[in-house]
Amino acid sequence: MYLPLFVLVALSFNTSKNRVNISGLTLKWYIELFNDSHLLSLLLNTLILSFCSAILSTILGTSAAIGIFNMKSRMRRLVLSITNIPMTNPEIVTGVSLALLFVLFGTLIRKNDILGFGTLLIAHITFNVPYVILSVMPKLRQMDMHLIDAALDLGCTPGRAFFKVTLHEIMPGIISGLMMAFTFSLDDFIISYFVYGPSFVVLPVEIYSYTKKQMSPKIYALFSIMLVCIFLLLLVINLIGLNDKKKKEKGI
Repeated sequence: MYLPLFVLVALSFNTSKNRVNISGLTLKWYIELFNDSHLLSLLLNTLILSFCSAILSTILGTSAAIGIFNMKSRMRRLVLSITNIPMTNPEIVTGVSLALLFVLFGTLIRKNDILGFGTLLIAHITFNVPYVILSVMPKLRQMDMHLIDAALDLGCTPGRAFFKVTLHEIMPGIISGLMMAFTFSLDDFIISYFVYGPSFVVLPVEIYSYTKKQMSPKIYALFSIMLVCIFLLLLVINLIGLNDKKKKEKGI
């Protein structure tokens, strides 16, 4: 399963453009990558979109998780089932549906070039929010509700109790949700392909056009860097979860 990834990384250091013969090691393709202003601008677009969608998804997802947690059990199950639809729905269906919705909205307001950064941001938030909810909900279930009552008894207002107690207790889930949302936005192609516009192109969509011809090794270098970044993010998520588990076991 991971063999193609290792092959990709190996080719990014290959001195030859031939994908069959590995004739030596070089950093030439990484140097070419950082000298390519077009690819770097697309990477910047992707990072901006991923960062914005991750932040907004985390705010919306955390707020939704708290609201869902305070619902009655029957209503909570119903709402959770609805929020899980974007995760179980095929991405191509979500992408086409969002594209049709945006085009319809553009027709209503008589704007032909509606597709762009805004539509990409809305689309990414749509599929990221459920993952944030999924990450925050377990932390809310694990939280000792008596801590909030104690904070209120000691003079905290409900708002201050939320920031001092609730937010502190669920912070590992929020951080995990933020990183998951950033990761999913960073490498999303299918949904982005249907809702992007020429005014704002992201890296996965642009790279798709490169597959129609022989791909330059500098693209392998770019993929390798993205792979390492995603691996580090996942490592941080797991370390946060492990640290939180140890604190719970020690009763901290």
